[in-house]
Amino acid sequence: MNKHLNETPHKRYNILTGEWVLVSPHRTDRPWQGKKEDSSVKNKISHDAHCYLCAGNTRANGERNPAYTDTYVFTNDFAALLPETNPFQYEEGLLKASGESGICKVICFSPNHSETLADMTPEAIEKVIGVWKQEYQELGRRKEIKHVQLFENKGAIMGCSNPHPHGQVWAQSTIPVEVVKKTASQQAYFKREQRSLLADYIAQECDLGERIIYDNGAFVSLVPFWAVWPYEVMIAPKNQRPHIGLLTEAEIKAYAEQIKVVTQKYDRLFDCSFPYSAGIHQAPTDTEYPEWHFHMSFYPPLLRSASVKKFMVGYEMFGMPQRDISAEIAAQKLREL
Repeated sequence: MNKHLNETPHKRYNILTGEWVLVSPHRTDRPWQGKKEDSSVKNKISHDAHCYLCAGNTRANGERNPAYTDTYVFTNDFAALLPETNPFQYEEGLLKASGESGICKVICFSPNHSETLADMTPEAIEKVIGVWKQEYQELGRRKEIKHVQLFENKGAIMGCSNPHPHGQVWAQSTIPVEVVKKTASQQAYFKREQRSLLADYIAQECDLGERIIYDNGAFVSLVPFWAVWPYEVMIAPKNQRPHIGLLTEAEIKAYAEQIKVVTQKYDRLFDCSFPYSAGIHQAPTDTEYPEWHFHMSFYPPLLRSASVKKFMVGYEMFGMPQRDISAEIAAQKLREL
């Protein structure tokens, strides 16, 4: 390990987006007298009569959930995208807008109101992955859909509006900005090297071992070299898979194990129900993308305890992302848990 990476202010390059992050490892011991969040404690209620997402309960729109027994999917009652949106085009001078249509769904991971991914068995997580795979394939086959985004916001600190463990699917008629950037980087590398950018990156990380959290043969979890969030983690298959729809049964088992390991380590890190935003980036669905290598990213906000979070303000808003704890130290802490 180059000592400057853990001692000296420096920039790190994100090979997927072409952007930089400022790393300031000497600031890890600065005193904190700022805002502190309430610690996220685990719920212990298996069914909440007032929860819109619990089995058998009535949702806000008046519809009743079935008495589901494992993963349950329904169309979002308050969707950000609507299938019948007018495809208008507006342009006046420097002002430009266009209608955006799509489909939004909610995925309840379990009927248990308190069972997060960290609490679920690997077998139960496999069912969640199966639903992710199904939604990606079914929505992606629609001619009006070009991209399918799977994600989860966990915890009130991440803006989650309901504590029942759940994720979302947003399928839309255009390709979002982050995916456009990652597509361009992977296409350029694939055209030049005829290999997957992420496969080569993962192989290098496995050789070094400094940022690896867990390797189970088919999948690996690691803190990316360019991580922005304090305990950011990426889970990815070691063999190139453009999207989740191509995973074998064995790979789904390995993927579920990685999710279980990472989320349990998170909960143990600060002894709390660890909040995060997690999302799966994979190939858009409008055509074939042989250069794409799907991966799941976890962006948790907690910095040094269950009550102290990382704020993206000031320099981060006007300059570039910045982090204090190095990726190597974060990976070591997670690996050792």
